Amino acid sequence: MLTNNDIFKKLRVALELRDDDIVKILKLVEYDISKTELSAIFRNEDHPNYKVCGDQLLRNFLNGLVIYKRGPRPENKH
Repeated sequence: MLTNNDIFKKLRVALELRDDDIVKILKLVEYDISKTELSAIFRNEDHPNYKVCGDQLLRNFLNGLVIYKRGPRPENKH
């Protein structure tokens, strides 16, 4: 079974994203993360500094990725 960490790692590789890119993507949805925290998520599970990627982080990354790739949602004009 894939963990959130596995999914995040696979997306990072598939989309050829650097840590700077991921930090920028998360800022688009007002989610702040340091490069140190990010590197802990991408470590192997047996590493002492490994950190679990929670649902909220992955959800925010995916929401930010949509904005990063597509642009912000247009305003409704009523």
